[in-house]
Amino acid sequence: MKLRWVVVMSAAVLSAAPASDIDPDVRGVLTRHLKFGATELADLERDKVVKHSIDTSAPGEVAVAGAVRVYVPKSRFLERLRDIERFKRGPEVVQIGRFSDPPVIGDLAALTIDRDDFDPRGCRVGDCSVRLPADVIQRVAREIDVNAPDAQAQAAVLFKQVLLDHVKAHVSGAANRMVQFDHGPRPIRPVDEFAGVLKNASAIGALVPGLPEHLANFPASRMEGAEDFLYWSKEKFGMGTFVSITHVTIVSPSPQTSVATTKNVYSSHFLDASLSLTIAVDAVGRPDSFYLVYANRTRANALKGLFSGLRQSIVERRARGSLDTNLRTLKDRLEKGEGVD
Repeated sequence: MKLRWVVVMSAAVLSAAPASDIDPDVRGVLTRHLKFGATELADLERDKVVKHSIDTSAPGEVAVAGAVRVYVPKSRFLERLRDIERFKRGPEVVQIGRFSDPPVIGDLAALTIDRDDFDPRGCRVGDCSVRLPADVIQRVAREIDVNAPDAQAQAAVLFKQVLLDHVKAHVSGAANRMVQFDHGPRPIRPVDEFAGVLKNASAIGALVPGLPEHLANFPASRMEGAEDFLYWSKEKFGMGTFVSITHVTIVSPSPQTSVATTKNVYSSHFLDASLSLTIAVDAVGRPDSFYLVYANRTRANALKGLFSGLRQSIVERRARGSLDTNLRTLKDRLEKGEGVD
């Protein structure tokens, strides 16, 4: 009799407990693929910011994930994301611009390339200050007079043209994009590194079947309904800056859920490959609020080799801290309507 009473009371408590307002399919992806625990999900539903590192098996790879609830319609977030120059605004972003469709050299007019960004003096295969393929590094020696008064201006023109050619090849599927960097003692193949990162990012295919192929083989395996654009940015990192090109893809597998990915297409320093996943999903029964989930996987050559474990732990800790700050800032800006017309 006592046992039956316990069972009845337990059932009553469970039935009285509020149901989760996180979409069940998205919740499954969060637990199985992004490794959110039950406590984290409960905290998320109580309006707390949650974040954690994700274990990785590949050398030099760091992965983090986090989430926050935002009390505005998710359409506001998508509007901000499309306006990437305002969306990325922050003290660490020095310059930024979106590429046209098709890309033109004028898209890079606001990008400044000084000696700290690209120094043509002494730039040779195996020893260059910026990540470039061997054939481009050889062009530097042929086409730039490093003793001329306008040597840095020549370098800027060449560098911007190389970036534009790479972006054009990326969006058209042409074969002349940069697939290997020969600036250091060991070649880096960003295409191969990205393939490894994408393979480890199983949440993307679980959410949107076909999206991994879209990212891996763009534009040959372009996904119907996907929205794509590219932007460039010059950002602070430590004591220096780096120039990068990023490919953004937005797709909505259902009216309740939108998914955005960002893929690193080029980085002048630091990054070998990077892939982020953002999920914006309506709270069940509350279309005036949504859950914002962000996950990122990054590979960097500097995180390999001697003392790699220590360096990686430092980078992971900083990445979690940065993710926490960025989620809080984005939530605050969205709820205040900042940057939204």
